[in-house]
Amino acid sequence: MPESTFGRDKRLLTARAYRAVFGDTCYKVAHPHLLLLARPNELAHPRLGLVVAKKNVRRSVDRNRVKRVVRETFRSTQGMLDSLDIIFLARQGIERLTAREQTDLLESSWRRLSRKLTSNQ
Repeated sequence: MPESTFGRDKRLLTARAYRAVFGDTCYKVAHPHLLLLARPNELAHPRLGLVVAKKNVRRSVDRNRVKRVVRETFRSTQGMLDSLDIIFLARQGIERLTAREQTDLLESSWRRLSRKLTSNQ
């Protein structure tokens, strides 16, 4: 079951990796509460980076809950995502959703990203 983990190899760790995605975005999934940016990588698995700004989500407990839900949904759906570098950006209002609503929103966003990948191949 190693595919459903979220170790260091599944994370965007450097500013250079984030700049690469921001500078060369191939796929976008937008919603009023979030934005997913993605680009292909040369690895055999997807990687995830999180941007949950204090400007958009004021309380640290809310930022941590959002990040926890994003990581959890990414772990469960990374099998349908190809070799991508993905950045999750939280927008204002995401903290007002319940954890269940956040999970549902993220799962549908991962599915939308997966459909975009298959439609471009």
